[in-house]
Amino acid sequence: MSKVYLALQDNDISRYIVEAIEEDNPDASIQHMPAMIRIENEDLLVIRRETVEDKLGRDWDVQELHLNLITLGGNVDEDEDQLTLCWKS
Repeated sequence: MSKVYLALQDNDISRYIVEAIEEDNPDASIQHMPAMIRIENEDLLVIRRETVEDKLGRDWDVQELHLNLITLGGNVDEDEDQLTLCWKS
């Protein structure tokens, strides 16, 4: 098993995104660092539009994630409803 990860700027919008990620990925590890939040999980990490919208209280386009993204590790599969990180063989 290999970990996938995502690092976001530590700001108000990212905090809601992280709450949504925690809800959809209960085994994910969240590390708060100065100015950055790192989220990692074994094999798979999913960011769902619907869950982020519930946390933000407004419409959210998955592409908005890139405004707060610092780095990521894993293969990206993205559509209008979610962004998934995983390692493909």
